[in-house]
Amino acid sequence: METPAAVEPRAETAPAATAEVVLIRLGGCRYALPMPAVAEVGRPPLLTRVPGVPNWVAGVANWRGRVLAVLDLRPLLSAEARPLDRRGRLVVLTRNGVTAGLLTEGVEGTSDVDPDDVEPSLAHLPAVSGALISGQVTDAGGPVGVLDLEAVFGLADTLTRSRRAG
Repeated sequence: METPAAVEPRAETAPAATAEVVLIRLGGCRYALPMPAVAEVGRPPLLTRVPGVPNWVAGVANWRGRVLAVLDLRPLLSAEARPLDRRGRLVVLTRNGVTAGLLTEGVEGTSDVDPDDVEPSLAHLPAVSGALISGQVTDAGGPVGVLDLEAVFGLADTLTRSRRAG
C-alpha cells in the first residue's frame, strides 16, 4: 500500500500593496503625488516673485508664518501656465525635512495605485518633462502621470547652479 504524498500547504499570496496618491491637475492633465509627501492642501497664497529665477519658480509666500518656496511645474511640463481660477490649490510637499509648495489647477482627490499598474512614461516627452514623470497609470478618468518627487525636489540643485553661474 502506497502512502499518500505529503500535501504542501498553498502559499497564500498577499495582495500587492497599493500606494495612496493625491490626484492633481497641471496644464489640463492629471498627475499623481504620493500621499505621504503631501503635508497639506490650501488656497494659493499671495506670492512674491523672486528676480533672476526660472519661470517654474512661482515665488515665495508666507505660509503659516514661514517662508515657503512655491513651484509651478507647468512650464517644465510643456503646459500653458494660465492664471488659476477658484479651483486652484497649493499642495504643500515635504521630503527629508524640506518643504515646498506646488501650484495646481485643482486637486481631484485621492486614489490607490497598484505599483504593478504603473507603466513607463511616454518616450516622446521632452527631456525635462520626462525627468519629472516616473511613469503613468490609467484609471476611469484617463491617463495619470506619476510625478517623481526626487526629481521635483532635485530642481533646487539646478536652481542653485544657475544662480551661481549668473
